[in-house]
Amino acid sequence: MTRFQSSFRILLIMVLALAFVVPMVTPSEAHAYNWSRTLQQGDSGSDVKELQIRVAGWAANSPSQTYVAVDGQFGPKTEAAVKRFQSAYGLTVDGIVGPQTQSALNSLEDSDGSTAHFAWSEFHSKDGSGFSGGKVGSATVKENVRRLMYKLEALRKKAGNSPVYINSGFRSINHNSNVGGASNSQHMYGIAADIVVSGKSVYQVRDLARTCGFSGNKRYSSFNHVDSRIEYPYGAQSWWWEG
Repeated sequence: MTRFQSSFRILLIMVLALAFVVPMVTPSEAHAYNWSRTLQQGDSGSDVKELQIRVAGWAANSPSQTYVAVDGQFGPKTEAAVKRFQSAYGLTVDGIVGPQTQSALNSLEDSDGSTAHFAWSEFHSKDGSGFSGGKVGSATVKENVRRLMYKLEALRKKAGNSPVYINSGFRSINHNSNVGGASNSQHMYGIAADIVVSGKSVYQVRDLARTCGFSGNKRYSSFNHVDSRIEYPYGAQSWWWEG
């Protein structure tokens, strides 16, 4: 064996050995949000915004017209929502978002950016257009849907982890017209869903939804409509609860 062949063989063995030594990173670890600090009241920044998105569904303990603003400012409402989240997940209830709370928040995140119990496809327009063809661009729709998912995760938890079924999520303008939706339906922005919760009556779902920061809610005979209209500049910034 030549000196070159010997050196190449040694190098190859080292590369293969290194491949087995490097720890594997699971998809959930690779995509989990990177909380770089402990958060508490008085903090601000993009990480506070992400926190607010994830605890928005913990806006109240009982039906109340209140919501957690996603403004990047960790104020009293954000702290109260964090405490409700911590209580629901068996954590120390102190309103401080440290490693344990951050881990619980990340457990709700799926590797594709959706959430643990909801898939993007559940919210696609029923005419096959995905998140396209609405009143805002598809990227905006997708982010709006992501925020909606986290509120629905809270509702699901409050319902005893009962499955939440999406009858209608995002609607393209054409699909909304075809199904007779309102001319400025919040479905066309990706901030609304028509839902059914397994084992829960429409009245029970209504009452749960009204603790989750949903500013739009209507109880129908077989499902509930929920949306977050007051949080977006989409021409319907007022509370609307019916039924």
